[in-house]
Amino acid sequence: MAPPPPGDPTAATAAESPPEPATDPGRDHKWGFGAFLFVFAVFVLSAVVINALIGLAGPDSTDSIAVILVGTMVPTALATLATLLVTRIRGNGPKIDLRWSYNRDDLRVGLKFGLIGLVCTTVAAAIWTRVVGEQDATSSLGRLVDNQTMPVAAAITLFLYVWLIGPLFEEIIYRGLLWGALERLQWGRWAVFALTTAIFAVSHLEPLRTSLLLVIGVPIGLARLYSGRLGASIVAHQVNNFTPALAVLLISLGVMHS
Repeated sequence: MAPPPPGDPTAATAAESPPEPATDPGRDHKWGFGAFLFVFAVFVLSAVVINALIGLAGPDSTDSIAVILVGTMVPTALATLATLLVTRIRGNGPKIDLRWSYNRDDLRVGLKFGLIGLVCTTVAAAIWTRVVGEQDATSSLGRLVDNQTMPVAAAITLFLYVWLIGPLFEEIIYRGLLWGALERLQWGRWAVFALTTAIFAVSHLEPLRTSLLLVIGVPIGLARLYSGRLGASIVAHQVNNFTPALAVLLISLGVMHS
């Protein structure tokens, strides 16, 4: 195909629009929005069970540390496992259904949007803290580990989860399963981006921080939108989570308070 002539307005339009995915085998899987509701139910129910177990935990610090680690990781891990099973049983597997890739382009796009998001969310968090106060701006995990000194191994485990593993799990669920379910309804890409960003923020179940979570979700969703692949949003989310993960590490080691 010949390049557009100089001054052709279609060239500018193409440059401003996110590209279509390079390959799109179609949404021929048998799961839809109901699959996301099922996965979210797995997350909520497992969190409820763990919270009930927290009430039975004794005052011993080892027990409380175990509760923090299990309560933080297990619900999202179970929801992610349910997501992968859905794509295996009712679809073509996660690589096709969730557009799961991890290559150089994903790294490049993810780093770009992740760094943009890191700047935006740092500024937004500073403004939000001034508006609602430092205590109300703190995440539920930050409040959970505050004044709770952990062994180094446990603190590093939590740090790696918040920085690398948690974002991977959440992206599989939100920019993978949920995104694919909404695309299957043949909604426009910008509508899918907006809805997944909103649901991502609300589903954290932290009402005071929902607006801040919306800011966090925008660059992550844009990485998915512009690349057409899950790997880019995973990288963007991991870059964005590095600072809060480091804060959790320092808090859990008793170096700073939330």
